[in-house]
Amino acid sequence: MDPTTEDYALAMADRIRWGILSTGVIATKFVEDLRLLPDAEVVAVGSRSTESAQRFAEAHGIPRAHGSWRDLVEDDGVDAIYVATPHTAHYEATMLSLGAGRATLTEKPFTLDVASSERLVETARSAGVFLMEAMWMRCFPVIRRIAGLIADGAIGDLVSVHADFGIQGPFEETGRLRNRALGGGGLYDVGIYPVTFAHLFLGAPSEIHAWARMSSGGVDENTGMLFGYESGAVAALTCSLLGDSARRATITGTTGRFEIPRDFFCPPEYTLWRGDEPERVEMPFEGLGYHFEAAEVQRCLREGLTESPLIPLSETLEILRVLDVVRAKVGLDYSA
Repeated sequence: MDPTTEDYALAMADRIRWGILSTGVIATKFVEDLRLLPDAEVVAVGSRSTESAQRFAEAHGIPRAHGSWRDLVEDDGVDAIYVATPHTAHYEATMLSLGAGRATLTEKPFTLDVASSERLVETARSAGVFLMEAMWMRCFPVIRRIAGLIADGAIGDLVSVHADFGIQGPFEETGRLRNRALGGGGLYDVGIYPVTFAHLFLGAPSEIHAWARMSSGGVDENTGMLFGYESGAVAALTCSLLGDSARRATITGTTGRFEIPRDFFCPPEYTLWRGDEPERVEMPFEGLGYHFEAAEVQRCLREGLTESPLIPLSETLEILRVLDVVRAKVGLDYSA
């Protein structure tokens, strides 16, 4: 199926029909937020377990439940697939979806290494099928507003970015967050947010320094990163599975700074400082905010785009290359 054809556009004229691949916590949140979009409809769910798919369908009023991922992506009544599996299954699920010609929104990170993500991107581009990473932070109105203001010179030349994301356990060693076999560790689960945040404003770093305390199971549980840029700017970023950090972010320029309060990755407000004069701006929203990324997918599909200009695939790959370097520096090895 070619999502740029006129027939496909007409088929989606009224509502975009979503299929949900996986039945976990994030899938639940995504489905609940989709109800905020009048032109979105969840029509099917797929799982490796028929029972799990049926339970999810019943809980959320979804018409069709499929007992395999393949059956879901081959459902002709589905326009777009949301891949919400654990990290280690993203590649297989996304490749299945792309192979069936379905527009695909895959949870972050695409994969745990840039090489496999490059294969996904190559597959999507060669087939002309829409693909986007579900980096929901990028789609929030506050983040988009700040990015636009900075591009217009609101705080001058950028000097630094600071961002942290720490969550407090304890988490079970066999649970997803601390299980190396499931792609656990702080870097790819919560650290990807500070890294993506810095990349949005500063681009790819020219120098990368990183340190991590590793768990007995071989995943990073407390990580610090210092990035240097050709412009002379720096980014100081941290992530943790050990402590509940402030989860704030700051972008400093030569004439001012933006501050984003707790949970900078899904913000309802920001403060612009010029000298000692704060300008606080509130941008409240309904739901949890997952509908913003879904709305971006739907906008792209209606316009016949196969990539999002807001979250381009080239940027997703650049960020994964940075994560690959950090992973190597701290000794986070998913192949062991």
